Amino acid sequence: MDTIQSYIKANKDRFINELVELLKIPSISADSNYKNEVLNTAQAVKLSLERAGCERVEICETDGHPIVYGEKIIHTDLPTVLVYGHYDVQPPDPLDLWHSPPFEPVIQTTDKHPEGAIFARGASDDKGQMFMHVKAMELMTSTNQLPCNVKFMIEGEEEVGSSNLSIFVKNHREKLKNDVILISDTGMIANDTPSITTGLRGLSYVEVEVTGPNRDLHSGLYGGAVANPINILSKMIASMHDENNHITIPGFYDKVEELSDMERAEMAKAPFNLENYKKALNIDAVHGEAGYSTHERTSIRPTLDVNGIWGGYTGEGAKTVIPSKAYAKISMRLVPHQNWEEITRLFTAYFERIAPKGVTVKVSPHHGGQGYVTPIDHIGYQAASKAYTDTFGKTPIPQRSGGSIPIVSLFEKELKSKTILMGFGLDSDAIHSPNEHFGIFNFLKGIETIPLFFKYFTQLSKE
Repeated sequence: MDTIQSYIKANKDRFINELVELLKIPSISADSNYKNEVLNTAQAVKLSLERAGCERVEICETDGHPIVYGEKIIHTDLPTVLVYGHYDVQPPDPLDLWHSPPFEPVIQTTDKHPEGAIFARGASDDKGQMFMHVKAMELMTSTNQLPCNVKFMIEGEEEVGSSNLSIFVKNHREKLKNDVILISDTGMIANDTPSITTGLRGLSYVEVEVTGPNRDLHSGLYGGAVANPINILSKMIASMHDENNHITIPGFYDKVEELSDMERAEMAKAPFNLENYKKALNIDAVHGEAGYSTHERTSIRPTLDVNGIWGGYTGEGAKTVIPSKAYAKISMRLVPHQNWEEITRLFTAYFERIAPKGVTVKVSPHHGGQGYVTPIDHIGYQAASKAYTDTFGKTPIPQRSGGSIPIVSLFEKELKSKTILMGFGLDSDAIHSPNEHFGIFNFLKGIETIPLFFKYFTQLSKE
């Protein structure tokens, strides 16, 4: 620990400055206008892995954005840790809500981050957390503390569904062979309450289109006589939840895992203040499925949410039209045992069935993935728990997350490996939102904790 802390103290400013430079590159995978910037980010990640001590680093081309692969193999008899992360980021919109430009990182103090936080798109999701592993690798190689083999797989399409990653994994099983997978793309309860994510929700993401007349119509001449696609779409979406906010799609809950009262009681031990939660979001009441707590609604229960809806005239001023079409993007967060492809089929069949006469509907699936649970008796979890205990002085709380990382279930299927989710972000980091940020404390604490995971995992693997 003394060596780890001394190295971090001596290199703290450089670590932060290097992350700031990485955050300046707008690696927006969803927008083709930023293709070159995504490629530039891949090159920057490659260079950082080489400097960190990886002996073999390459940029692997895909049909989309490239994957950066790196490795350092000490001895084939030692265990191998595969580190996964992503270098692409979400679009920064809406830009007018940012307090500073999203790709011009600034460090500011906040109530939760008295040591300062880096404000920039990708600071927490996932450049900052991915870069912790690169710097932890540098620390271990520079101080001769790397106890086992390590491989890195850093992709550039996580924010758009990782469609090419699955092909890469299936085609390179031997290259990616490992004993455990380590990911930091999640969070923890608080800086004084460490936690380890043990479960992720699955995801089904679709786009729907409702078409009425063959062209936009004058709302005075045709209003009240022709079905308005926006009105129809709004009613269809509203009908997908009942008065208890229970999703009405037939068969949707058939395979939902129901936790026991004992398991729910254990979950309830995690610190949570409802009033602070509402205050942080500037709301006067929470909302969700009846019979479940806020924490349960965001972790062990499935959801259906509209992520975007549009149609007709949305420009400045007025234009009185009945639109020809209306659209919405809808995501469904799923719990273990729900199959995302089956849920997509159930949604499609239901959406088509509830459409009234006078309109036609189309459902276009985008992407999805399965939920995931890591058993806490796995040596990877035990190694992570010991590492957090050393650096935080507290045993971390196992906690299920409401988020989705669809490729985790793919890793288990194709690589036969369990994934350990060592996240250091906070719920307040505003990932996917304006003013995303990542605490300096969290960044450095990750660099301090990760080498201990390697140490304890190697030790436990020998027992």
